[in-house]
Amino acid sequence: MVELENLAVSKGKVLVVDDDPDMLKLLSKWLENAGFDAIAVASGTEALRKLSAARPDIVVTDLFMDEMDGMTLVTRIHEDNALTPVIMLSGQAQIPDAVKATHLGTSAFLTKPIDKDEFLNEIDRHIRSRRKGTGDLARNIIYRSDVMAELIEQAELLAQGDITVFISGATGTGKEVLARAIHDASPRSEFPFIGVNCGAIPEQLLESELFGHEKGAFTGANTKHEGLFLAANGGTLFLDEIGDMPLDLQVKLLRVLQDFEIRPVGSTKTLPVNVRIISATHNDLEALVSNGEFREDLYYRLNVVPLMMPRLSERPDDVPMLLEHFLVAHAQKTETRTKRFAPDATAYLSGASWPGNIRQLANAVELCVTLTKGDIIPLSMAQRALREEPVHIRTLKEAKAEFERKYLVSVLRVTEGNVVNAAKMAGRNRTEFYKLLNQHSLDAADFRVASKED
Repeated sequence: MVELENLAVSKGKVLVVDDDPDMLKLLSKWLENAGFDAIAVASGTEALRKLSAARPDIVVTDLFMDEMDGMTLVTRIHEDNALTPVIMLSGQAQIPDAVKATHLGTSAFLTKPIDKDEFLNEIDRHIRSRRKGTGDLARNIIYRSDVMAELIEQAELLAQGDITVFISGATGTGKEVLARAIHDASPRSEFPFIGVNCGAIPEQLLESELFGHEKGAFTGANTKHEGLFLAANGGTLFLDEIGDMPLDLQVKLLRVLQDFEIRPVGSTKTLPVNVRIISATHNDLEALVSNGEFREDLYYRLNVVPLMMPRLSERPDDVPMLLEHFLVAHAQKTETRTKRFAPDATAYLSGASWPGNIRQLANAVELCVTLTKGDIIPLSMAQRALREEPVHIRTLKEAKAEFERKYLVSVLRVTEGNVVNAAKMAGRNRTEFYKLLNQHSLDAADFRVASKED
């Protein structure tokens, strides 16, 4: 007869990494007695070899090990799977070590001597969260489609830690909504969520807005300003349109992400900050890195875990739910009866291309509700709303780039590709002018007129 204890289902698989054989044995014994499967290894290299075959639910590692330290191991683990939870242990760590570890992607940081109950509770909590999801985040996002369900599952796992998250996606897809949902479902939810659009604030003011400034630091600095990093302390700072951040400021942001300290403008002192960073952009950051417009080291620091917000056209199943959401929201705001779309209008809107994504849909609903006298919004009104909705409103940076390129083309045509004359006309020296041409992928030779002898 099979013994009953052999029928017990494992509570989860735990990979334990420590070069101290006594600690390794103790932790393994605790885990096995509590119903977990413990896989014990004595080095980071051995842990990486075991990882793909063993597929643990969670990894526990010591911070200070001779061959490969815990920080390096966490980074290597998350190169393969950024969602693998890791608990870090240390008997010598300082607060900066704990902060850096959590932002690298550790789910918890425990100091030695380890409390048995606390250790097992952390293991159990993270495995349960990984298997079931928290559910809190899903309640804040409107979706039905499979593509969004997969994204929300990933985001729910990320919400439980402090790992740095990067959200990409087209304008209007709801990147800030997702960032706020991650914050609201995280242990930081009782602290502030603060968002800043890096492309909407003038370059000379952005540093002060982020890091603060001392009184008298520059002309007009009549009072001390603490900045958004300190305002978000304990919570989450959402850096939207991070691709528009000036290069000089990118260096300072990288330093903050490495040390979790800021230095206000005009100050000689640094201040510690405990902030989770979520960044986003509609730009192709890899292309910006290739063009030298975005620092590669900052890109990899921000892009620890990438999430991709799909276009609304890629999630048509969600359109009816979003329509209902915006209809109800409008009725509550205006204290009027809730209108609804006719079935053929709903079908039409569900199949639309939505180049402006959810933002365009929200504007279309607003127009339909405002111009429809009855309770039912007909197909004709839905069609009218889409015809009148602007396809795409460019950012100021995009508009400037388009104007600059058209101007350069005009100058090259007038001067027939003569760079010396074109540079003079543009008020630039030749080196600067060639740089501008390279930025816009223009070749002066394409504008030169062939000689008659040819």
